[in-house]
Amino acid sequence: MSRSILTCLTLALALLVIHAAQAQKPNVLLIVADDLNNNLGCYGHPFVKSPNIDRLAARGVRFDRAFCNYPVCNASRTSFLSGMRPDTTGVVDNVTPPRTFLKDAVMLPEHFRRNGYAAIKVGKIFHTGKEFEDPRSWDLDIVENTTSKKPPEEQILRKQGKSGIVLKADDADTWDGYVARKAAALIEQSAKGDKPFFIAAGFRRPHSPYIAPEKYFTLYEPERLIPRSGSADHLKNIPDLALTYRLGAAKFPDNQPGETMAAYYASISFMDAQVGVLLDTLDRLKLWDNTVVIFHSDHGYHLGEHGGLWHKMCLFDETTRVPLIVAAPGKKSALASSRIVELVDIFPTLAELCGLAQPPALEGTSLVPLLDDPNRAWKQAAFTVVSRGTNIDATRSLDAAKMGRTIVTDRWRYTEWHDGASELYNHDTDPFEYANLSSEDKQSSTRDELRKLLHAGWQAALPR
Repeated sequence: MSRSILTCLTLALALLVIHAAQAQKPNVLLIVADDLNNNLGCYGHPFVKSPNIDRLAARGVRFDRAFCNYPVCNASRTSFLSGMRPDTTGVVDNVTPPRTFLKDAVMLPEHFRRNGYAAIKVGKIFHTGKEFEDPRSWDLDIVENTTSKKPPEEQILRKQGKSGIVLKADDADTWDGYVARKAAALIEQSAKGDKPFFIAAGFRRPHSPYIAPEKYFTLYEPERLIPRSGSADHLKNIPDLALTYRLGAAKFPDNQPGETMAAYYASISFMDAQVGVLLDTLDRLKLWDNTVVIFHSDHGYHLGEHGGLWHKMCLFDETTRVPLIVAAPGKKSALASSRIVELVDIFPTLAELCGLAQPPALEGTSLVPLLDDPNRAWKQAAFTVVSRGTNIDATRSLDAAKMGRTIVTDRWRYTEWHDGASELYNHDTDPFEYANLSSEDKQSSTRDELRKLLHAGWQAALPR
């Protein structure tokens, strides 16, 4: 056999091996909601209807104590897409592009693209806007258009509450409806290709304005919905920096608050129905056996807690805690994990599930061991930060030197602000974080222990 023929045969064999290896890698469907807290049926909410997210939870592991690393869109997304924490990314607001300091860091979808995946995005995954998108991460990138926040006037039936927009439109004729159906079509197309796919579907809902077709608004009775504002007394011991409305941010509406809550819930149920479109596609194409599905939000959301908090940018449980569900072939299903996890863990988790090497700069921990044993020993704490400035409007540049820092352990939340103020909450007796115990002498040893853990940093809290 001649050397040229042998060379050709060797090359052909190598290509077959590469193709076989790619074919064996699982697909990935990453579903990201915007401004979604844990108000979902599978997380025990008494009113919110989320049957599709609930059925995804029945297929995988639901993480009951998952936390974002920064409670605002751009900073959080930069963190979980880079696999690095905000102190490393340098992004602490909604105006700093993701690669301002990260430069050539490899982002999550880019890592999969480099490893032979067809990387496809529909909707909001990175923060919205040309300067925030990351073209090098995708083979196909379908970005948001203006209808995601401003539906056509002819579709608007009425307004509800401070931020609700009721549509006379079919789901398919809305932005999030388009995201679901386009992503579903791309799943079907990609499943026929010669590469595994990494498809990210980013929904705008339930982000304000709370836009949804009328049928979703009819699911909720505003008069039954009352904000959990807490007594006025508890606010006396909470620092001003912790309460955004004390710094000039919008306060949750006092007049008919149930109308606004119902609008937020309607947009959750609408988004849930679009998730159902994606799950139905996996059902129809029989893709569950070779597809990893992750659903999560970028951060949580306030609906009037602590005297009127609204939106995000806070360090309480409502904005730092997020829904996170992982359904992976061969892993546990219909189980919940009470272990503490973080959004920065998503990158290493997907890499391990798909057999890819992890970039050395990652600052999260793969959750794969918890997918096999959901309640094994795990992290001591989750770490979340938020910045402040002359105002706390995240559409303006904030001061990275003026930070609030919080940790959550199995029992406690401890928070420090740049002006020296602190907070300490016992989740065993005070799950809604009403009683700030930081100044109580009898809690001094607990406070000192948690302060030490906070200052030791995330590496000190890793699983042992």
